[in-house]
Amino acid sequence: MPKIETLDINWAREQFPALKNKTVFMDNAGGSQILSSVIDRISHYLTNYNVQLGASYSVSQAASEELDKAIEITAQWINANHVNEVIIGPSSTMLLRILSICLSQQWQSGDEIIITNSDHEANMAPWKDLARQGLVIKTWKINPKSMQFEINDLQKLITKKTKLLAMTHASNILGSINPVNEIAQFVHDRNVMICVDGVAFAPHRLIDVKALDVDFYVFSLYKSFGPHLALMYGKQELLENMPGINHDFIQSVPYKFQPGNLNYELSYSLPAIVDYINQLASIHDSASDTQGMRERLAKGYDLIAKHEQLLVSKLLDYLNTNDAITIIGENTADKNIRVSTLSFIHENLASDTIVRLMDKHDIGIRFGDFYAVQLIDDLGLRDKNGVVRVSLVHYNTVEEVDRLIAGFKDIL
Repeated sequence: MPKIETLDINWAREQFPALKNKTVFMDNAGGSQILSSVIDRISHYLTNYNVQLGASYSVSQAASEELDKAIEITAQWINANHVNEVIIGPSSTMLLRILSICLSQQWQSGDEIIITNSDHEANMAPWKDLARQGLVIKTWKINPKSMQFEINDLQKLITKKTKLLAMTHASNILGSINPVNEIAQFVHDRNVMICVDGVAFAPHRLIDVKALDVDFYVFSLYKSFGPHLALMYGKQELLENMPGINHDFIQSVPYKFQPGNLNYELSYSLPAIVDYINQLASIHDSASDTQGMRERLAKGYDLIAKHEQLLVSKLLDYLNTNDAITIIGENTADKNIRVSTLSFIHENLASDTIVRLMDKHDIGIRFGDFYAVQLIDDLGLRDKNGVVRVSLVHYNTVEEVDRLIAGFKDIL
């Protein structure tokens, strides 16, 4: 089969049952649609393995083996060294809260944590709350003109007491991709750990925790075409040496960070996401069938990135024709610079007004601060009721973007 350079959008959309509805889903950063194969695996587990793990009888043994395989594939998806580096939980917010509780038990009053002003509150509040224990919280702010983080500003914040930098891989408002590997190297050279919120990045690009060299990395699986779960990666040595949050007699990793254990049926469904990305690569280039998982995943995510760049380019071309519109973030579709989450404000219309007027078109977009409260306040956008956010993913089509643009032309 010849290599196809553009995404087979019809095949991709067929894998998502909800896309058969009339609604155009462009609020994907709040939660993506779920793959039919994920639904099938959830059903399969509940039908065949719905027992408590760890018993001696055959179904329990089989369930344990199947779940172990699922987590192994999930670990390979993000390129973790070991399954024990993968912690599954109900949400990114909860996993980051658990991490802050456990990690802070190793710190002293006066130790310092650096957060950023562009993060979702999930990667801010757990660290800010540690001020009650005497920890010092500092904020690394983006340059409001360039909308970029300046490494010189970070250097001024770091001292010998700095323990951790918490930051986002891609802003859920700006869409900007931050140079996490470069920043990780910078802080590691100063004996500082890094915790990255990858929620806004994960649906769009392949995660490689080894290449990034992050200490902790968290993202939401329900925003990445899966079930309502989240995943936290942590370097094994760090997790092993850290106190847990489970019962005192449970000291094994990752179980000590999973009170009540993980959700069995939802965790079992996760390999379906990996299979889907692999299939994207295979149907576009049959030669990828002879390659390893990471190579196939890279091909699949490259197709996704190119398609999303096309969608963003088309939308930006329209928005930039209206002088009353200001793009919040990078005014480019370049897939190396941004993901396909795009925010803007209008000179004369509040953001909530625009979104509510669009509702009649059956197009799901959104307004607000999206829990990036500090960023919206620092950029002076509160009086606009936040931004209008269009968050596209690869199953969106050029025709849907045309429909969105037609709706905007009707009201803007």
